[in-house]
Amino acid sequence: METGSDPARPDPFALVMRVGNALRLSAVNVPARRLGLDAGMTLADARACVPSLLTRPADPVADARALDRMAAAMARFTPTVGVDPPDGLILDITGCAHLFGGESGLARQAMALAGYGALHALASNAAAARAMARYGPEGEAEGEDGVRRLPLAALELDCDALAALRRAGLRTTGDLARLPMRAVAARFGEETVTRLRCLLGEAASPVAPRPARSPIRMEARFAEPLIRTDDVLDVIESLLVQAAREMEIRQAGGRRFVVELCRSDNARRGLMVETGQPVRDCAVVLRLLRERIETLADPLDPGFGFDSVSLAVLRAEPLPSSQPELGAGEGRDAPPDGLAALIDRLSVRLGPQNVFRLVPCDRHLPEKAQQPVPASRARGIAWPVDGDRLPRPLMLFDPPQQVEAIAGVPDGPPQRFRWRGRLHDVRLAEGPERIAAEWWRKRTGHFPGKAGPTRDYYRVEDMAGRRFWLFRHGLFAEKPDPRWYLHGLFA
Repeated sequence: METGSDPARPDPFALVMRVGNALRLSAVNVPARRLGLDAGMTLADARACVPSLLTRPADPVADARALDRMAAAMARFTPTVGVDPPDGLILDITGCAHLFGGESGLARQAMALAGYGALHALASNAAAARAMARYGPEGEAEGEDGVRRLPLAALELDCDALAALRRAGLRTTGDLARLPMRAVAARFGEETVTRLRCLLGEAASPVAPRPARSPIRMEARFAEPLIRTDDVLDVIESLLVQAAREMEIRQAGGRRFVVELCRSDNARRGLMVETGQPVRDCAVVLRLLRERIETLADPLDPGFGFDSVSLAVLRAEPLPSSQPELGAGEGRDAPPDGLAALIDRLSVRLGPQNVFRLVPCDRHLPEKAQQPVPASRARGIAWPVDGDRLPRPLMLFDPPQQVEAIAGVPDGPPQRFRWRGRLHDVRLAEGPERIAAEWWRKRTGHFPGKAGPTRDYYRVEDMAGRRFWLFRHGLFAEKPDPRWYLHGLFA
Protein backbone atom coordinates (compact mmCIF):
# COMPACT_ATOMS: atom_id res chain seq x y z
CA MET A 1 0.00 0.00 0.00
CA GLU A 2 1.41 3.40 -1.01
CA THR A 3 0.21 6.82 0.14
CA GLY A 4 1.25 10.12 -1.40
CA SER A 5 0.42 13.56 -0.03
CA ASP A 6 -1.85 15.67 -2.19
CA PRO A 7 -3.40 18.67 -0.37
CA ALA A 8 -7.13 18.65 -1.03
CA ARG A 9 -7.86 22.31 -1.68
CA PRO A 10 -10.76 23.55 -3.83
CA ASP A 11 -8.54 26.09 -5.66
CA PRO A 12 -5.41 25.50 -7.76
CA PHE A 13 -2.55 25.47 -5.30
CA ALA A 14 1.19 24.83 -5.58
CA LEU A 15 4.34 24.88 -3.49
CA VAL A 16 7.24 26.83 -4.98
CA MET A 17 10.98 26.48 -4.44
CA ARG A 18 14.03 28.02 -6.10
CA VAL A 19 15.94 25.69 -8.43
CA GLY A 20 19.02 27.41 -9.83
CA ASN A 21 17.97 30.90 -10.86
CA ALA A 22 14.30 30.08 -11.42
CA LEU A 23 11.27 29.55 -9.19
CA ARG A 24 9.68 26.19 -9.97
CA LEU A 25 6.66 24.27 -8.71
CA SER A 26 7.68 21.53 -6.31
CA ALA A 27 4.16 20.14 -5.70
CA VAL A 28 0.65 20.82 -6.98
CA ASN A 29 -2.79 19.76 -5.80
CA VAL A 30 -5.46 17.95 -7.81
CA PRO A 31 -7.26 21.08 -9.18
CA ALA A 32 -3.93 22.49 -10.40
CA ARG A 33 -3.00 19.18 -12.02
CA ARG A 34 -6.34 19.08 -13.82
CA LEU A 35 -5.54 22.48 -15.30
CA GLY A 36 -2.30 21.17 -16.77
CA LEU A 37 0.18 22.17 -14.08
CA ASP A 38 2.80 19.77 -12.82
CA ALA A 39 5.84 19.74 -10.56
CA GLY A 40 8.93 21.09 -12.28
CA MET A 41 7.21 23.89 -14.21
CA THR A 42 8.54 27.39 -13.77
CA LEU A 43 6.32 29.71 -11.77
CA ALA A 44 6.14 32.14 -14.69
CA ASP A 45 4.76 29.45 -17.03
CA ALA A 46 2.33 28.28 -14.39
CA ARG A 47 1.05 31.84 -13.81
CA ALA A 48 0.61 32.25 -17.57
CA CYS A 49 -1.51 29.08 -17.71
CA VAL A 50 -3.45 29.62 -14.46
CA PRO A 51 -3.46 33.28 -13.32
CA SER A 52 -5.50 32.41 -10.19
CA LEU A 53 -2.88 29.94 -8.93
CA LEU A 54 -2.27 30.19 -5.19
CA THR A 55 1.31 29.52 -4.08
CA ARG A 56 3.31 29.12 -0.91
CA PRO A 57 7.06 28.62 -0.48
CA ALA A 58 8.06 24.97 -0.06
CA ASP A 59 9.77 23.86 3.15
CA PRO A 60 11.51 20.52 2.49
CA VAL A 61 12.78 20.22 6.06
CA ALA A 62 9.30 20.65 7.56
CA ASP A 63 7.89 18.24 4.95
CA ALA A 64 10.43 15.58 5.94
CA ARG A 65 9.52 15.99 9.61
CA ALA A 66 5.80 15.75 8.85
CA LEU A 67 6.39 12.64 6.74
CA ASP A 68 8.38 11.04 9.56
CA ARG A 69 5.60 11.82 12.06
CA MET A 70 3.05 10.33 9.68
CA ALA A 71 5.17 7.19 9.29
CA ALA A 72 5.29 6.84 13.08
CA ALA A 73 1.48 7.14 13.23
CA MET A 74 1.06 4.43 10.57
CA ALA A 75 2.81 1.94 12.85
CA ARG A 76 -0.57 1.26 14.43
CA PHE A 77 -1.61 -0.58 11.22
CA THR A 78 1.57 -2.54 10.44
CA PRO A 79 5.09 -2.80 11.82
CA THR A 80 6.56 -2.48 8.30
CA VAL A 81 6.29 1.17 7.27
CA GLY A 82 8.72 2.53 4.69
CA VAL A 83 9.33 6.20 3.88
CA ASP A 84 9.23 7.10 0.19
CA PRO A 85 10.58 10.68 0.05
CA PRO A 86 9.58 13.36 -0.50
CA ASP A 87 5.88 12.72 0.05
CA GLY A 88 5.04 9.02 0.18
CA LEU A 89 4.75 6.08 2.56
CA ILE A 90 4.79 2.36 1.75
CA LEU A 91 2.96 0.00 4.10
CA ASP A 92 3.29 -3.77 3.99
CA ILE A 93 -0.14 -4.84 5.25
CA THR A 94 0.29 -8.57 4.69
CA GLY A 95 -1.55 -10.34 7.51
CA CYS A 96 -2.79 -7.06 9.04
CA ALA A 97 -5.76 -6.02 6.89
CA HIS A 98 -8.32 -8.33 8.55
CA LEU A 99 -7.81 -6.50 11.85
CA PHE A 100 -9.18 -3.28 10.31
CA GLY A 101 -12.07 -4.54 8.21
CA GLY A 102 -10.10 -5.64 5.16
CA GLU A 103 -7.79 -3.77 2.81
CA SER A 104 -10.34 -1.08 1.96
CA GLY A 105 -11.18 -0.50 5.62
CA LEU A 106 -7.51 -0.22 6.52
CA ALA A 107 -6.95 2.23 3.67
CA ARG A 108 -9.85 4.43 4.83
CA GLN A 109 -8.58 4.49 8.41
CA ALA A 110 -5.02 5.22 7.30
CA MET A 111 -6.14 8.15 5.13
CA ALA A 112 -8.22 9.55 8.00
CA LEU A 113 -5.30 9.22 10.42
CA ALA A 114 -2.91 10.91 7.99
CA GLY A 115 -4.98 14.10 8.11
CA TYR A 116 -4.09 15.06 4.53
CA GLY A 117 -5.77 14.63 1.19
CA ALA A 118 -3.89 11.65 -0.22
CA LEU A 119 -3.77 9.23 -3.13
CA HIS A 120 -3.41 5.56 -2.29
CA ALA A 121 -3.18 2.28 -4.12
CA LEU A 122 -3.13 -1.42 -3.23
CA ALA A 123 -0.96 -3.94 -5.03
CA SER A 124 0.84 -7.22 -4.50
CA ASN A 125 4.27 -5.57 -4.36
CA ALA A 126 5.69 -2.23 -3.21
CA ALA A 127 6.89 -1.03 -6.63
CA ALA A 128 3.46 -1.54 -8.23
CA ALA A 129 1.61 0.19 -5.37
CA ARG A 130 4.00 3.14 -5.53
CA ALA A 131 3.63 3.48 -9.29
CA MET A 132 -0.17 3.26 -9.24
CA ALA A 133 -0.47 5.85 -6.47
CA ARG A 134 1.84 8.31 -8.25
CA TYR A 135 1.06 7.70 -11.94
CA GLY A 136 -2.26 5.88 -12.04
CA PRO A 137 -5.71 7.41 -12.48
CA GLU A 138 -7.38 9.03 -9.50
CA GLY A 139 -9.09 6.59 -7.20
CA GLU A 140 -8.13 3.14 -6.10
CA ALA A 141 -6.49 0.80 -8.60
CA GLU A 142 -5.17 -2.69 -8.02
CA GLY A 143 -4.20 -5.87 -9.80
CA GLU A 144 -1.88 -6.60 -12.70
CA ASP A 145 -4.24 -4.98 -15.22
CA GLY A 146 -3.91 -1.68 -13.41
CA VAL A 147 -0.13 -1.89 -13.59
CA ARG A 148 -0.19 -2.63 -17.33
CA ARG A 149 -2.30 0.47 -17.97
CA LEU A 150 0.23 2.80 -16.35
CA PRO A 151 2.08 5.32 -18.54
CA LEU A 152 5.75 4.79 -19.29
CA ALA A 153 6.59 7.58 -16.82
CA ALA A 154 5.85 5.06 -14.04
CA LEU A 155 9.16 3.37 -14.88
CA GLU A 156 10.90 6.59 -13.71
CA LEU A 157 13.65 6.36 -16.31
CA ASP A 158 15.69 9.32 -17.51
CA CYS A 159 14.31 11.61 -20.19
CA ASP A 160 16.37 10.10 -23.03
CA ALA A 161 15.20 6.56 -22.25
CA LEU A 162 11.54 7.64 -22.07
CA ALA A 163 11.87 9.54 -25.35
CA ALA A 164 13.34 6.43 -27.03
CA LEU A 165 10.44 4.29 -25.80
CA ARG A 166 7.90 6.80 -27.10
CA ARG A 167 9.63 7.03 -30.50
CA ALA A 168 9.22 3.27 -30.75
CA GLY A 169 5.43 3.72 -30.49
CA LEU A 170 5.09 2.51 -26.88
CA ARG A 171 2.70 4.31 -24.58
CA THR A 172 2.03 2.11 -21.53
CA THR A 173 3.91 -0.45 -19.48
CA GLY A 174 1.62 -3.10 -20.96
CA ASP A 175 2.86 -2.24 -24.45
CA LEU A 176 6.42 -2.72 -23.24
CA ALA A 177 5.61 -5.96 -21.36
CA ARG A 178 4.36 -7.62 -24.56
CA LEU A 179 7.80 -7.34 -26.16
CA PRO A 180 10.57 -9.93 -25.63
CA MET A 181 12.66 -8.84 -22.67
CA ARG A 182 15.90 -9.73 -24.44
CA ALA A 183 15.06 -7.33 -27.29
CA VAL A 184 14.01 -4.62 -24.81
CA ALA A 185 17.29 -4.94 -22.92
CA ALA A 186 19.32 -4.81 -26.11
CA ARG A 187 17.57 -1.71 -27.45
CA PHE A 188 16.59 0.26 -24.33
CA GLY A 189 18.99 -1.00 -21.67
CA GLU A 190 18.87 -3.44 -18.76
CA GLU A 191 17.58 -0.75 -16.39
CA THR A 192 14.31 -0.60 -18.35
CA VAL A 193 13.80 -4.34 -17.99
CA THR A 194 14.63 -4.26 -14.27
CA ARG A 195 12.12 -1.48 -13.58
CA LEU A 196 9.41 -3.25 -15.58
CA ARG A 197 9.97 -6.58 -13.82
CA CYS A 198 9.69 -4.85 -10.44
CA LEU A 199 6.34 -3.34 -11.42
CA LEU A 200 5.04 -6.70 -12.63
CA GLY A 201 6.19 -8.47 -9.47
CA GLU A 202 8.75 -10.63 -11.30
CA ALA A 203 11.63 -9.02 -9.38
CA ALA A 204 11.82 -8.23 -5.70
CA SER A 205 10.97 -4.71 -4.47
CA PRO A 206 11.33 -5.02 -0.69
CA VAL A 207 10.10 -2.34 1.71
CA ALA A 208 12.84 -0.75 3.79
CA PRO A 209 11.00 -0.29 7.11
CA ARG A 210 11.46 2.86 9.10
CA PRO A 211 13.68 2.03 12.06
CA ALA A 212 11.67 2.24 15.25
CA ARG A 213 13.45 2.99 18.49
CA SER A 214 12.21 1.40 21.65
CA PRO A 215 10.49 3.88 23.98
CA ILE A 216 12.27 5.04 27.10
CA ARG A 217 10.31 3.42 29.91
CA MET A 218 11.36 2.37 33.39
CA GLU A 219 9.33 0.49 36.04
CA ALA A 220 9.78 -0.50 39.66
CA ARG A 221 7.66 -3.10 41.51
CA PHE A 222 7.57 -3.61 45.28
CA ALA A 223 7.07 -6.61 47.51
CA GLU A 224 5.46 -4.32 50.11
CA PRO A 225 3.25 -1.40 49.00
CA LEU A 226 4.56 2.14 49.48
CA ILE A 227 2.46 4.42 51.68
CA ARG A 228 4.51 7.61 52.03
CA THR A 229 4.69 10.14 49.20
CA ASP A 230 8.37 10.82 49.95
CA ASP A 231 9.16 7.13 49.37
CA VAL A 232 7.36 7.31 46.03
CA LEU A 233 9.39 10.38 45.05
CA ASP A 234 12.60 8.55 45.95
CA VAL A 235 11.62 5.72 43.62
CA ILE A 236 10.75 8.20 40.87
CA GLU A 237 14.16 9.82 41.32
CA SER A 238 15.90 6.47 40.86
CA LEU A 239 13.83 5.84 37.71
CA LEU A 240 14.80 9.28 36.43
CA VAL A 241 18.47 8.42 36.93
CA GLN A 242 18.03 5.27 34.83
CA ALA A 243 16.13 7.21 32.15
CA ALA A 244 18.86 9.88 32.10
CA ARG A 245 21.50 7.22 31.43
CA GLU A 246 19.49 5.87 28.52
CA MET A 247 18.89 9.36 27.11
CA GLU A 248 22.59 10.14 27.40
CA ILE A 249 23.38 7.04 25.33
CA ARG A 250 20.88 8.20 22.71
CA GLN A 251 22.11 11.82 22.96
CA ALA A 252 18.54 12.92 23.63
CA GLY A 253 16.65 14.93 26.22
CA GLY A 254 13.10 14.51 27.44
CA ARG A 255 10.35 17.06 26.87
CA ARG A 256 7.37 15.11 28.25
CA PHE A 257 7.63 12.82 31.29
CA VAL A 258 4.74 10.64 32.49
CA VAL A 259 4.67 8.81 35.83
CA GLU A 260 2.03 6.13 36.46
CA LEU A 261 1.30 4.94 40.00
CA CYS A 262 -0.54 1.64 40.45
CA ARG A 263 -2.26 1.06 43.80
CA SER A 264 -2.95 -2.23 45.53
CA ASP A 265 -6.65 -2.00 44.60
CA ASN A 266 -5.63 -1.69 40.91
CA ALA A 267 -6.48 2.02 40.81
CA ARG A 268 -4.05 4.03 38.69
CA ARG A 269 -2.91 7.62 38.98
CA GLY A 270 -0.92 9.48 36.34
CA LEU A 271 1.33 12.54 36.59
CA MET A 272 2.67 14.37 33.56
CA VAL A 273 5.11 17.28 33.26
CA GLU A 274 6.49 19.01 30.19
CA THR A 275 9.61 21.12 29.77
CA GLY A 276 10.26 23.95 27.36
CA GLN A 277 13.57 22.47 26.26
CA PRO A 278 14.99 18.92 26.25
CA VAL A 279 16.50 18.00 29.61
CA ARG A 280 17.95 14.93 31.27
CA ASP A 281 18.72 16.54 34.61
CA CYS A 282 16.88 14.50 37.24
CA ALA A 283 16.65 17.41 39.69
CA VAL A 284 14.80 19.58 37.17
CA VAL A 285 12.17 16.93 36.39
CA LEU A 286 11.77 15.94 40.04
CA ARG A 287 11.18 19.57 41.04
CA LEU A 288 8.46 19.87 38.41
CA LEU A 289 6.85 16.64 39.62
CA ARG A 290 6.78 18.03 43.18
CA GLU A 291 5.12 21.17 41.80
CA ARG A 292 2.55 19.00 40.01
CA ILE A 293 1.76 17.03 43.17
CA GLU A 294 1.36 20.22 45.19
CA THR A 295 -1.06 21.73 42.67
CA LEU A 296 -3.29 18.66 42.32
CA ALA A 297 -6.95 19.42 42.97
CA ASP A 298 -7.37 15.82 44.13
CA PRO A 299 -4.50 15.01 46.54
CA LEU A 300 -2.36 11.98 45.81
CA ASP A 301 -4.07 9.26 47.84
CA PRO A 302 -1.94 6.11 48.28
CA GLY A 303 -4.87 4.13 49.70
CA PHE A 304 -3.44 0.78 50.80
CA GLY A 305 -0.17 1.63 49.06
CA PHE A 306 1.39 1.66 45.61
CA ASP A 307 2.48 -1.69 44.17
CA SER A 308 4.42 -0.29 41.20
CA VAL A 309 5.71 2.96 39.74
CA SER A 310 6.53 3.46 36.05
CA LEU A 311 8.21 6.34 34.24
CA ALA A 312 7.95 6.97 30.48
CA VAL A 313 9.58 9.66 28.36
CA LEU A 314 6.87 10.21 25.76
CA ARG A 315 8.63 12.99 23.90
CA ALA A 316 12.38 13.26 23.40
CA GLU A 317 14.49 15.55 21.24
CA PRO A 318 18.20 15.58 20.34
CA LEU A 319 20.42 16.88 23.15
CA PRO A 320 24.15 16.35 22.57
CA SER A 321 26.45 16.15 25.55
CA SER A 322 28.25 19.36 26.44
CA GLN A 323 31.71 19.94 27.88
CA PRO A 324 31.31 20.60 31.63
CA GLU A 325 32.77 23.80 32.99
CA LEU A 326 35.85 23.75 35.21
CA GLY A 327 34.75 22.90 38.73
CA ALA A 328 31.36 21.52 37.66
CA GLY A 329 30.23 18.11 38.77
CA GLU A 330 31.47 15.32 36.56
CA GLY A 331 28.92 13.87 34.17
CA ARG A 332 26.23 16.46 34.94
CA ASP A 333 24.39 18.45 32.31
CA ALA A 334 24.41 22.21 32.38
CA PRO A 335 21.43 23.60 34.28
CA PRO A 336 18.66 25.14 32.21
CA ASP A 337 18.58 28.89 31.82
CA GLY A 338 16.44 30.91 34.20
CA LEU A 339 13.74 31.81 31.67
CA ALA A 340 13.21 28.18 30.60
CA ALA A 341 13.02 27.05 34.23
CA LEU A 342 10.51 29.82 35.04
CA ILE A 343 8.34 28.86 32.06
CA ASP A 344 8.37 25.20 33.11
CA ARG A 345 7.33 26.01 36.69
CA LEU A 346 4.56 28.40 35.61
CA SER A 347 3.28 25.86 33.06
CA VAL A 348 3.10 23.18 35.73
CA ARG A 349 1.33 25.44 38.24
CA LEU A 350 -1.04 27.28 35.89
CA GLY A 351 -1.32 24.83 33.00
CA PRO A 352 0.54 25.05 29.66
CA GLN A 353 -2.53 26.56 27.98
CA ASN A 354 -2.38 29.59 30.32
CA VAL A 355 1.27 30.62 29.84
CA PHE A 356 1.96 32.34 26.53
CA ARG A 357 4.94 33.83 24.75
CA LEU A 358 5.10 36.07 21.70
CA VAL A 359 6.80 34.59 18.64
CA PRO A 360 7.47 36.27 15.28
CA CYS A 361 5.17 35.78 12.28
CA ASP A 362 5.91 36.22 8.61
CA ARG A 363 3.60 39.22 8.26
CA HIS A 364 4.26 42.66 6.80
CA LEU A 365 2.11 44.82 9.09
CA PRO A 366 3.71 45.54 12.50
CA GLU A 367 0.63 44.68 14.59
CA LYS A 368 0.42 41.25 12.93
CA ALA A 369 4.13 40.39 13.00
CA GLN A 370 3.81 38.39 16.22
CA GLN A 371 1.36 35.99 17.80
CA PRO A 372 0.98 34.39 21.25
CA VAL A 373 1.65 30.66 21.50
CA PRO A 374 1.98 28.41 24.55
CA ALA A 375 5.39 29.16 26.02
CA SER A 376 6.30 25.48 26.33
CA ARG A 377 6.02 25.17 22.52
CA ALA A 378 7.94 28.34 21.68
CA ARG A 379 11.36 26.82 22.33
CA GLY A 380 13.89 27.56 19.61
CA ILE A 381 11.80 30.28 17.94
CA ALA A 382 14.07 33.32 17.87
CA TRP A 383 13.28 36.84 16.79
CA PRO A 384 15.02 37.88 13.57
CA VAL A 385 18.18 39.89 14.15
CA ASP A 386 19.24 42.17 11.33
CA GLY A 387 21.61 45.09 11.67
CA ASP A 388 19.93 46.90 8.76
CA ARG A 389 16.43 46.52 10.22
CA LEU A 390 14.83 49.74 11.38
CA PRO A 391 14.13 49.94 15.13
CA ARG A 392 10.72 49.04 16.51
CA PRO A 393 9.19 50.27 19.78
CA LEU A 394 8.84 47.88 22.69
CA MET A 395 5.24 48.96 23.30
CA LEU A 396 2.57 48.89 20.57
CA PHE A 397 -0.99 50.15 20.91
CA ASP A 398 -3.75 47.79 19.79
CA PRO A 399 -5.44 49.38 17.97
CA PRO A 400 -3.27 52.39 17.04
CA GLN A 401 -4.51 55.58 18.66
CA GLN A 402 -5.63 58.42 16.44
CA VAL A 403 -3.89 61.79 16.92
CA GLU A 404 -4.22 65.27 15.46
CA ALA A 405 -1.03 66.18 13.58
CA ILE A 406 0.28 69.06 11.51
CA ALA A 407 2.89 68.46 8.79
CA GLY A 408 4.95 71.08 6.98
CA VAL A 409 4.33 69.60 3.54
CA PRO A 410 1.58 67.16 2.56
CA ASP A 411 3.80 64.05 2.58
CA GLY A 412 6.31 65.32 5.16
CA PRO A 413 6.93 64.37 8.79
CA PRO A 414 4.72 65.74 11.57
CA GLN A 415 5.80 69.00 13.20
CA ARG A 416 3.25 68.97 16.00
CA PHE A 417 0.65 66.47 17.22
CA ARG A 418 -1.94 66.25 19.97
CA TRP A 419 -2.39 62.99 21.89
CA ARG A 420 -4.75 62.52 24.83
CA GLY A 421 -5.37 66.24 25.02
CA ARG A 422 -1.70 67.14 25.28
CA LEU A 423 0.23 69.00 22.58
CA HIS A 424 3.69 67.71 21.59
CA ASP A 425 6.12 69.79 19.53
CA VAL A 426 8.39 67.60 17.40
CA ARG A 427 12.08 68.36 17.81
CA LEU A 428 13.52 65.50 15.69
CA ALA A 429 11.88 63.25 13.10
CA GLU A 430 13.21 60.32 11.09
CA GLY A 431 11.42 58.70 8.19
CA PRO A 432 9.35 57.85 6.38
CA GLU A 433 9.40 54.07 6.57
CA ARG A 434 6.79 53.18 3.97
CA ILE A 435 4.79 49.99 4.55
CA ALA A 436 2.28 48.99 1.90
CA ALA A 437 -0.85 46.94 2.49
CA GLU A 438 -0.52 43.17 2.10
CA TRP A 439 -1.76 43.07 -1.49
CA TRP A 440 -0.17 39.64 -2.10
CA ARG A 441 -2.68 38.09 0.29
CA LYS A 442 -5.55 39.20 -1.95
CA ARG A 443 -6.78 36.79 -4.58
CA THR A 444 -6.92 39.55 -7.22
CA GLY A 445 -3.25 40.42 -6.73
CA HIS A 446 -1.87 43.94 -6.93
CA PHE A 447 -4.03 46.72 -8.34
CA PRO A 448 -3.05 50.32 -7.53
CA GLY A 449 -5.47 51.94 -5.09
CA LYS A 450 -7.33 48.72 -4.26
CA ALA A 451 -4.94 46.96 -1.90
CA GLY A 452 -5.45 49.43 0.97
CA PRO A 453 -3.89 52.66 2.24
CA THR A 454 -0.12 52.94 2.48
CA ARG A 455 1.45 53.73 5.84
CA ASP A 456 4.30 56.22 6.29
CA TYR A 457 5.94 55.64 9.68
CA TYR A 458 8.05 58.30 11.47
CA ARG A 459 10.17 58.05 14.60
CA VAL A 460 9.80 61.41 16.33
CA GLU A 461 11.09 63.03 19.52
CA ASP A 462 9.34 65.88 21.29
CA MET A 463 10.88 68.75 23.22
CA ALA A 464 10.84 66.76 26.47
CA GLY A 465 12.86 63.90 24.92
CA ARG A 466 9.97 61.46 24.65
CA ARG A 467 10.05 59.31 21.50
CA PHE A 468 6.99 58.16 19.55
CA TRP A 469 6.19 55.99 16.54
CA LEU A 470 3.55 57.66 14.34
CA PHE A 471 2.25 56.89 10.89
CA ARG A 472 0.15 58.61 8.27
CA HIS A 473 -2.56 56.20 7.09
CA GLY A 474 -2.66 56.79 3.36
CA LEU A 475 -0.92 59.01 0.86
CA PHE A 476 -2.54 62.15 -0.54
CA ALA A 477 -2.52 60.43 -3.91
CA GLU A 478 -4.65 57.64 -2.38
CA LYS A 479 -7.10 59.65 -0.24
CA PRO A 480 -7.71 63.39 0.24
CA ASP A 481 -7.64 63.40 4.06
CA PRO A 482 -5.20 60.83 5.46
CA ARG A 483 -5.25 60.53 9.23
CA TRP A 484 -2.40 60.20 11.71
CA TYR A 485 -2.07 57.45 14.32
CA LEU A 486 0.26 56.77 17.23
CA HIS A 487 1.29 53.13 17.02
CA GLY A 488 3.96 52.78 19.72
CA LEU A 489 6.23 54.28 22.35
CA PHE A 490 9.99 53.87 22.50
CA ALA A 491 11.52 53.19 25.90
